[in-house]
Amino acid sequence: MLIGYARTSTTEQKAGLEAQHRDLTAEGCEKIFAEHVSSVADRAELERALEFVREGDTLVVTKLDRLARSVTTAWHVVEHLERKGAGLRIVNLGGDRVDTKSATGKLILTIFSGFAQFEREMMLERQKEGIAKAKAEGRYKGRPPSAKLKADAVRSMAAEGKTPTDIAKALGIGRGSVYRALATTTTAPDTTTA
Repeated sequence: MLIGYARTSTTEQKAGLEAQHRDLTAEGCEKIFAEHVSSVADRAELERALEFVREGDTLVVTKLDRLARSVTTAWHVVEHLERKGAGLRIVNLGGDRVDTKSATGKLILTIFSGFAQFEREMMLERQKEGIAKAKAEGRYKGRPPSAKLKADAVRSMAAEGKTPTDIAKALGIGRGSVYRALATTTTAPDTTTA
């Protein structure tokens, strides 16, 4: 059985997810797991896909970067699939289809994974250099702290009796941010002595 996995980093990339779904369906995937999540975050749908795969199955992705950002991560997936007697197929890896059920496919995956990881690390290095230059020139402001901007909404929802988990989900922030916003409303106990 062919099982597809599609991923985009953000919900704004809806067209990209639809294109992956289309390509995986054309590839013959009978079941497709899809999600909007960063490649470095927990990927629940990938975990579900890996759990779903059975002996003889093949996990299919349209491109390597949809599955992994590093050689290590890619090989963890391949090793997991091999332990289950399954394989990995990448529909477009540098213009070629790669299947880890062959020795050549494994070799090509190793080489291209290394290049992809190198390219990403170089991009991150250039990004850091650009940020450092912009800061030195006084042009870099950084991303506004979104949780701090929502502190009033946090306090308002808490006053309505909402739980921190519900508040975090509703506002799209972490629970820790909810607790910090709520902590700013409480006053510290008076520790002065008379």
